[in-house]
Formats: sequence, C-alpha cells, structure tokens
Amino acid sequence: MAIADLVNPLNLMLAVFFVVPFIATMVVMPSVIQRFKENNIVAKDMYKVNYPEVAANGGLIILLISLLSLSIISLFYSANILPANYVIITVVTLFALFGILDDMINIGRPAKLILLYYCSYSLISYATVTIVYIPFIGTVDLGIFYLQLILPLYVPVVANLVNMHSGFNGLAPGLSLIVLITLILKTMANTGIMDMLFIVCLTGSLAAYWLFERYPARIFWGNLGALAIGAAIGATIVIEGYIFSGFVMLIPHVVNFLLYVYWRLRPKRYPIAKFGKIREDRTLEVPNPLTLKWVLPYFIPMTERQGVTVMYALTGIFCFIGFLIPG
Repeated sequence: MAIADLVNPLNLMLAVFFVVPFIATMVVMPSVIQRFKENNIVAKDMYKVNYPEVAANGGLIILLISLLSLSIISLFYSANILPANYVIITVVTLFALFGILDDMINIGRPAKLILLYYCSYSLISYATVTIVYIPFIGTVDLGIFYLQLILPLYVPVVANLVNMHSGFNGLAPGLSLIVLITLILKTMANTGIMDMLFIVCLTGSLAAYWLFERYPARIFWGNLGALAIGAAIGATIVIEGYIFSGFVMLIPHVVNFLLYVYWRLRPKRYPIAKFGKIREDRTLEVPNPLTLKWVLPYFIPMTERQGVTVMYALTGIFCFIGFLIPG
C-alpha cells in the first residue's frame, strides 16, 4: 500500500478526532497536576521510596477533554457522527459518575452490580449485531439473550476487569490504550468506524494522559478513569459484536481476576495484602504470585518499570490474536 493511499478524507478525519484531544491533553495536564496537588487531590505511590504523593483522579481530565474535543470537532464533522456515539458517551459518563460515587460511599456488591447493569442498558438500542462468533461452532444469533443479558453485563464486567488489573505506574492506562487501539484498527478493517468516533477521541486523550502516568507517574487516573475507560472498551466490544475476539484481547485481565478469586478463597494461606514493597535495589518485593502483575516479580527480581513492560507485551500478544479472530 502506497503512502498516498493512506491520505484520504476518512483517515484525515480520524486523525483530527485523535490528534485534537491528544494535543489538548498534553497542554492542560501539567497545570492540572499542579492544581490537583494544591487542592490535596492526591494518592500515595506505594512502589516508591518514602511513598511520594501523586495527583489523583486524572481520569476526569481524559473524559472532559474527550467530550469537549468531540463537541468542537462536530462543528465540522457533524454529519459523520452517528447516534451510537452519543449512547457510548452516556454509558461512559455514567460509569465515571459511578466511580466518583463509589469513592464517596461504600456501595454494596449487589447494588453495584444492579446499578452498573442499568448504566449499560442504553446500548441495547444501538447494538448493530446479535450474532456472535463461537469457536468450533461458527456464528450464532443469540437474539434477545444477547441484548438483555450479554450486552449489559459484558460492559460492567470489562470495566471492573480494567479497574482490578492496575497498581503499577502506567499499567492500567497503557493496557487500555493497547486494547482500544486494537479495537479501532479491527473496526476500520471490518466495518465502518463512524459509530466509534467518540472512542477515537477518548483514545487520543488517553494516549497523551498515559505519558504522564507512565513511570515515574505524575498522576493516577483513579476509579473514575478505570471504570470510564473500561466501559468504553466494553461498549465498543458489544456494539461491534466482538464478544469472542474482545474476550481474547482481555485474557490477561481475566487471568488476573481468576488469580484474585483464588487468593480470596485461600485467606489463611495467602493473607490479604493490597500492595507489595520496593527493595533497596528498587526491585519489587511482592507478597504472593496471585495477581498477574506480581507473578514474575515473585519469582524473578525485576523493577516496576520492567514488570509493566512485560504486562504490555502480554496484552499486546493477545490483542494481536484478537485482531485476527473473525468475531
């Protein structure tokens, strides 16, 4: 493919939707970090010497800049923005608000499941397919079962998987960025991209934000960011019908969850510990191998940055496989 073939109105439009929020995020983040610190919106970095305080709730900036960028760009490309984009905005915003609420009060697990289920409910009207690819069987039309059960449950499950697979500098945002870019490329290769333009905006802002949370982190995105971006990933998967291939992309997140479940079932053997420690040589000292990010550091001395790089590579492999899978 010649370079000239890549320069077409569609790709130029997608570049605008990605670059505008990217630049906006790069510009505002330094002042936002300073403002958050001044207002004591901070969290401790538990894998650094002396536990320095880092600005928190950076996910709010990702969401606000994505929304503002879409509003401005829509002045020029309004005809290209399909209604599904606004439904995704609603879902992502609801999950972000839930993240804020969850930080303020302790919501019980049953109530959390019910609330998040209905936060995803508006996606039903814009699900373009109910046909799911199942390995060794082929494509199956799940109809109302897909719309009423799989679709609204898939999104909160993905959001929580993203929220759980975190803890190191830049880990969760970087993994989410890899998954979102893969989903965008897969959609461009298979179907139209017009129902994902907000996701392109969100990915542009996330890409810039990641530069500030990667090691050594200057800001953390908090529950708000994890749930919002996780909801964006889940919403994209169900609207585009990538139920199985999306699952493959998220296999590392699923394994992380299963390890955590095993850990909680064996509390006497593996006492609860939220964080590991850092040794004098800056390698990680972790209490057990029962979250994915702790597996290699438990057996092999490595730094936080090295651990994050391994997690990026692992998710990148499964995203490549998911990209190649038909559905």
